[in-house]
Amino acid sequence: MQFPILTFIVFTPMAAGLLILLIPGERKREVRVAALAAGIIALVLTVWLYFSYDVAAGGYQFVENYPWLPALGISYQVGVDGMNTPLVLLTGVVMFTGVLISWNIDDRPREFFFFLFLLATGVFGVFVALDLFMLIFFYEIAVFPMYLLIAIWGWKVTREYAAMKLTLYLFIGSVIALIGILAMYFASGLGTFNMLALEGAGFSTTFQKIWFPFVFFGFAVLGGIFPFHNWSPDGHVAAPTAVSMFHAGVLMKLGAFAALRVGIMLMPEGAKFHMPWIILLTLVNVVYGAFIASVQSDFKYVIGFSSVSHMGLVLMGFATLNRDGFLGAGVQMFSHGVMTALFFAVVGLVYDQVHTREIPSLGGLSKVMPLVAVAFIVGGLVSMGMPGFSGFIAEFPIFMGLWRDNPLIAIIAAISIVITASYIFRIVGQVFFGKIPDKFKDHVHDIKAFDKIALVFLSIILIIVGIYPSILVPLVDSGVNNVLRLLGGA
Repeated sequence: MQFPILTFIVFTPMAAGLLILLIPGERKREVRVAALAAGIIALVLTVWLYFSYDVAAGGYQFVENYPWLPALGISYQVGVDGMNTPLVLLTGVVMFTGVLISWNIDDRPREFFFFLFLLATGVFGVFVALDLFMLIFFYEIAVFPMYLLIAIWGWKVTREYAAMKLTLYLFIGSVIALIGILAMYFASGLGTFNMLALEGAGFSTTFQKIWFPFVFFGFAVLGGIFPFHNWSPDGHVAAPTAVSMFHAGVLMKLGAFAALRVGIMLMPEGAKFHMPWIILLTLVNVVYGAFIASVQSDFKYVIGFSSVSHMGLVLMGFATLNRDGFLGAGVQMFSHGVMTALFFAVVGLVYDQVHTREIPSLGGLSKVMPLVAVAFIVGGLVSMGMPGFSGFIAEFPIFMGLWRDNPLIAIIAAISIVITASYIFRIVGQVFFGKIPDKFKDHVHDIKAFDKIALVFLSIILIIVGIYPSILVPLVDSGVNNVLRLLGGA
């Protein structure tokens, strides 16, 4: 019997969170140490999983299957392939660095880390679930803590509004997706929520055309698809730094991955029918998101709308329904997850010292926080798709896949690259170079050691994938093969 590595990965954060709740509230250092230990364990387990996956064999590996409610066809079934293994690693990376960045949280850190780790368990569960009921179960676990983390620890100005807006959007989306899932369950006649069994259910073309939008859009709301995207920037801005890292780095990938896993892979004919107009919505995401980001004066809103733009590229890659598009989208989910975690860590570290996010009022911060400036520049180069960084490895295949059938859309989408470069250069110049304002000179200082570790760790990942793409691309490609098989070699 193989070691149940996936179960350990899924439930380690929850177990750690419950243990942290047993620590007396006034012992804040012990709480932080316990949280860091949990983050390290999660990172080690996900790294081990990533490098233990047999790319040559492909398919679903490390599968665990235990009956839960056999009468309803529900089982605890988990497994990983080339598409979700990088996302499991991404979650481990963001969890570890999120703990480091949150080291100085002083307002009820015990409860903060409990809800953060509960969120991590939900995310891990969705990424590895091979049972539709369990996927929805973990999906709701992932959404619920976001409300509390933003409403309690978020930015006081907008936290209640943003938390409620985010929760309502995501719950409505999940209910719509659940309706589609129940339709699949009853239409299949198999009496099971097992996704591997439902892949061969043979749903009629008419059924798929009707129900595909329910499932795809229900989950794609969390992926930030236009016009259901505007919960995302508000949520980013109001959330505390570690939650923003989870929100943009992992949670939005959860929506995109579920849209792929349940929508495209279980209803491929529905995907082929609807994708021509869905690709237009993703085009709005990509270009509109970049333009809106470019006119923001709030540092965090820039990154928030940038995430909407870059997640549009993920969904656009899916919408191509070809190998290049899927490959680029799979790499982009990982690359963008690490990049936005880095971006929001930088924004949080800047705000903690200057207590403002207004870009025009900042300047010269590279003189006192040089590593923060370098980290933002690395993230910016990734965001711009610069060769030698992971963003190029992700975006180039997406545009190749797009060009095959939609060259005009590829050309229009490429405008976003120029716009992205414009706001990255603007931020670098205004925030990190020039003269430091007199009002900041006395109290702005360099960041702490744990913050430096987090920034260096995230930056190195982005550079390694850019310089040595073979560490990621063949793995994602093995997962793409399974998607293309279900699409009939599309």
